[in-house]
Amino acid sequence: MAGLDELIGGLPLDRIAQQLGVDETTARSAVEAVVPALAGGMEANAQDAAGAESLQNALQKHEGFSFDDGVDIDGIDTDDGQKIVQHVFGDNRDQVTQQLGGLGGLDSGMVAKLLPLLAPVVMGYIAKQMRGGSGGSSGGGLGDVLGGLVGGGSGGGLLDMLGGLFGRK
Repeated sequence: MAGLDELIGGLPLDRIAQQLGVDETTARSAVEAVVPALAGGMEANAQDAAGAESLQNALQKHEGFSFDDGVDIDGIDTDDGQKIVQHVFGDNRDQVTQQLGGLGGLDSGMVAKLLPLLAPVVMGYIAKQMRGGSGGSSGGGLGDVLGGLVGGGSGGGLLDMLGGLFGRK
């Protein structure tokens, strides 16, 4: 299974850079920090039965997200994204935003804008992997898909850094 690199590579970095008011290189750095953090938070939530069930229900709402024609960043429902981010990070949301904002060239304001923009995209990508990827269709498939994303992307060091916030070791 491809990982976060495939997801990140499919994002319109030029449009994201425009929305953030930064250059494409800075936008890429921000995306490469935020996407693994979202996936890692989702993986941490799925570690218990209630979290996995909640994530499964949320994924059903994002099954129609299509990556075939590219991601329409302007069409993202950021209100939905805010809800996803709040659910994924809960009381740790501000800490995650601050930690991600402390990475080279980023600031917490940029991260705060990017989290709700990318959260629905990550959910849609996971739903797509559950639907047609090698992860299966439910139950253990969720763990397989999330594990493959988190383990197969470029953000391993970042996830280790944020691990305490996610309850990971």
